Amino acid sequence: MTKLDNLVLEHQNYIYGLTKYFDNYSSKEDLFQAGAIGLINAYEKFDPSLGVKFTTYAFSYIIGEMKKCVRQERDIKVGRKITKMNLQIEKASIILSQKLMREPKTEEIASFLEVPEYIVLEALKTKYKIQSIDEPIYSDSKPMSLHETISSKCVDINTLIALKQELLSLEEPEKSIMEQRYFNDLTQAETASLLGLSQVQVSRKEQKVLTYLRNNLMDKAS
Repeated sequence: MTKLDNLVLEHQNYIYGLTKYFDNYSSKEDLFQAGAIGLINAYEKFDPSLGVKFTTYAFSYIIGEMKKCVRQERDIKVGRKITKMNLQIEKASIILSQKLMREPKTEEIASFLEVPEYIVLEALKTKYKIQSIDEPIYSDSKPMSLHETISSKCVDINTLIALKQELLSLEEPEKSIMEQRYFNDLTQAETASLLGLSQVQVSRKEQKVLTYLRNNLMDKAS
């Protein structure tokens, strides 16, 4: 066993004890794994000269990682619902457009789907945000999409969730590209420089993965 394995083993009861703060969360094992990451992060930054017990110092790190775990689980559930709602909205829009001979209003879509109008509006907001990052902008007279020049914080939550789930199945260099772009928040230019690739190569491989993930999301939601 490594030194870090022994560290986690030594403090496993302490970590499990802190999971009690998240009684409504379904997986205690996921919380423990998150807490173990927090423990290791605390260990790497701990300074014994501070005169504080290690467990006291590590408390905020462990709880912080557990909170992150809970937020990610919540985002996954919300993301799936929004994706499914957007697909339902698209189908409803097609049906109503043929029936009304015009673009349906949001209240008409909501009535057709038998849901409150604010749910339709919120779902449409996420859809418009996704589309906006694919619109072309120009840099040195060269057309580029916005997400080619920024880090991953502007990517839609549904794709980011799917990416996290699928990351282990990706091969190199796609895996490293997506890690740097969407989890380390590097731009395409920074990623290309780090991995020894051209920005064009990074852009093409990134788009290939994103297209696959978005299509996969739509298939699961239908």
